[in-house]
Amino acid sequence: MMYAIAATGRGGPDKLVEVDIPPPVPGPGELLVEVDYAGVNFIDTYERRGIYPVDYPAVLGREGSGRVIGRGAGVEGWWDGTRVAWADGRRSYADKVVIPASSALYVPDHIRLDIAAALALQGLTAHYLIRSVFPVTDGTTILLTGAAGGVGRLAAQLAAAQGATTVGTVGSQEKMAFSQTTHTLVVDDWSAVPGRVRELVGSVDVVYDGIGRASFDHTITCLRPRGLMCLFGGASGQVPPFDLQRLNALGSLYVTRPTLAHYLDDQEWRWNELIGHVSAGRLDVLIGRVAPLSQAAHAHSFIESGTSVGKILLKVR
Repeated sequence: MMYAIAATGRGGPDKLVEVDIPPPVPGPGELLVEVDYAGVNFIDTYERRGIYPVDYPAVLGREGSGRVIGRGAGVEGWWDGTRVAWADGRRSYADKVVIPASSALYVPDHIRLDIAAALALQGLTAHYLIRSVFPVTDGTTILLTGAAGGVGRLAAQLAAAQGATTVGTVGSQEKMAFSQTTHTLVVDDWSAVPGRVRELVGSVDVVYDGIGRASFDHTITCLRPRGLMCLFGGASGQVPPFDLQRLNALGSLYVTRPTLAHYLDDQEWRWNELIGHVSAGRLDVLIGRVAPLSQAAHAHSFIESGTSVGKILLKVR
C-alpha cells in the first residue's frame, strides 16, 4: 500500500483525507515515478468542489516532480533515477504516480526538483498564453489579472521578454512587491479598473483573466476593437452565461477559454524554452509556500483565500 491524499466527495478542503491505496502499476507507454513534490493548482480545487467532474474518492494532483522508478511496455530512454516533471498527470498527491512517458518533462541536474514542480503546469500555462493564444510581440499591450500568482508572475516575465507592456492586477498592497508587470494596480473594486487601465496605456490588445466571475465584465471593456479576451481561470468563480452580442457592441471582440491540454503537442519546445530562461537567470520562479503532503487541505484553503503568492507545493519526500 502507499500513502496518498484523496477527496472523499464534493465540497470544501475538509473533504481531503489521508488514505492508503494500492501503488499504481505502469501500463504500456507509461512511467512509474516516485514523487518528490506535487503542485497545488486551482484545477485541483475545481475537481474537489465538483466544478470539474471526477469520481470520488479521487486522489488529486495534475502536476509534480520526482524520479523514474519503473516503466511499462514499449517505453525506452527513461531509465531509473531520471529526474522528471509533469503537468498533465493524475493522482499526484501520493507517494508514487503513473504518467504517460509522452508527458514526462526531463529535468536537468542543475534544476532543483521543487523549481521543476513549480514550473511545470504554471510555466507551460504561462508559455502557451503568451506565445500561442495571443502571440505577444514587441509593442503588445496586455492586461493580466492575478499578477502576483504563479501563472501571473511567469506570464509577465515571458511577456516582458517579448517586448510587451503589461498592466497587472493584484489583490492587496502586500502583493505589489511580487508583481513582475510594467504597471501594477491594487484592485478592491473591479469597476474602477477600466478607467485606471486607460489612464496608463489606453486600450489593450489582449486581456489574460484568471479571476473570472468578479473581474470578467470589467476587464473585457479594456480591450481595443478586435482585441482578445482570454479567460484562463476562475479564481473568484465561473463566469455566468454571456450574451455574444456584447462582443459586437464592445468592438468586434474575440473571446477564448483555453486549457493547457490542447497546447501540449509541442510541450518539449515550451519546456526547453522555460528551462533555458531559468538557467540563464531570466525567469524567476517564486515558491510561495511548501507544505507536507499531509497538509493538503491547508494548502487548498490557502490558495482559495486569495492571499497566496507564487507557487504552492506539497512535499512528498
